[in-house]
Amino acid sequence: MRIKLDRTLCDGFGICAKHAPEYFSLDDWGYACLKGNGEVPEQDRDAVMRALLDCPVHAIIEIPTPGSAAPAADPAATTARS
Repeated sequence: MRIKLDRTLCDGFGICAKHAPEYFSLDDWGYACLKGNGEVPEQDRDAVMRALLDCPVHAIIEIPTPGSAAPAADPAATTARS
């Protein structure tokens, strides 16, 4: 898993640093900073995914890696065509 942090979206809630302090810290103004290069090993995936999903402004983005499964399409978003 690979992630990136869009600091322009961060509002400083700090939820990411609470859930995954090994990957996120807060700067002097309380905004999130990504620690490292965004590579997340499998054993840390759950904590980072929790941070990603709990971010109220969606500032954490999962970057697809080659060979990983693409996210499933939302069935509600597809429409039948006749």
